[in-house]
Amino acid sequence: MTAMEELADLIDQYSGEDGAHATAIPRVFLHRASHVSLPLHTVYEPAVCFVARGRKQAMAGDKLYTYSQGDYLIVSVDVPIVSQILDASTKDPFLCLRLDLDPGAIGALMLESDAERAAREPPVSSLSVSPMGDKLIDAAVRLLRLLGTPGDIPILAPLAEREILYRLLRGQQSSRMSQIAFAESKLQQVNRAIGWIKTYYRDPFSVETLAAEARMSTSALHQHFKTVTGMSPLQYQKQLRLQEARRLILTQSIDSASAGHTVGYDSPSQFSREYRRLFGAPPGRDIARLRASAIGTSVA
Repeated sequence: MTAMEELADLIDQYSGEDGAHATAIPRVFLHRASHVSLPLHTVYEPAVCFVARGRKQAMAGDKLYTYSQGDYLIVSVDVPIVSQILDASTKDPFLCLRLDLDPGAIGALMLESDAERAAREPPVSSLSVSPMGDKLIDAAVRLLRLLGTPGDIPILAPLAEREILYRLLRGQQSSRMSQIAFAESKLQQVNRAIGWIKTYYRDPFSVETLAAEARMSTSALHQHFKTVTGMSPLQYQKQLRLQEARRLILTQSIDSASAGHTVGYDSPSQFSREYRRLFGAPPGRDIARLRASAIGTSVA
């Protein structure tokens, strides 16, 4: 059995059924899907996703990322995306290991590195795909083997996670990983703006207020925010509003006008128009389609 085959077997064994599954290892989740999916709107948070089987794509703004067996997807900030599983079956399900990224743990590994270089570099897109390579696959396998010996997890899991982070820092995504760790990197300045929008997404805001929160000029904010997320701050706010409204209608069975008002829309007609533009159908028809297809959870 190759290391990749063992990684797939471990994910399959400990996930058990389709969906996203938390594990006994902190920040580690297993994802399984036995069917291709329709496009799913969600928000990805900072994480690295290792694909052991199958193929998936994610779109952030106007950029499309496809990742399959042997690839890893790295996400550096919270970003609205449209994801879709492209290759999965009951015989060969899509299998993925997700590790949520801890900036403190990344920074601890960089005490011997050039922090100033990372802080000065301009930010790049929040998503990127790279091949795992043998050493990274081996480290992921050792991490998941610990699920078979739960008593070892408190001591050995941090060591296995540390090795994975080290391999990422030494790989193609070293610059992106570095920027995640440093508070004054351009990426983290954009991340402050993202955090502010997520907190106050229901309220109107000025770009000047957002730029002050990010500690950037308005022109720099526009440039770097677009680079990282693939959209403008106002487009980002709109996607958060519409995704939350969709969730409210789907899970709490409230009417579309109330959902739109809850997320900050004063005009029901504007809400319906923008909802249809993003999701491809007006709220009533879209929610009926979601319920009929039983799509309600995200697989990273």
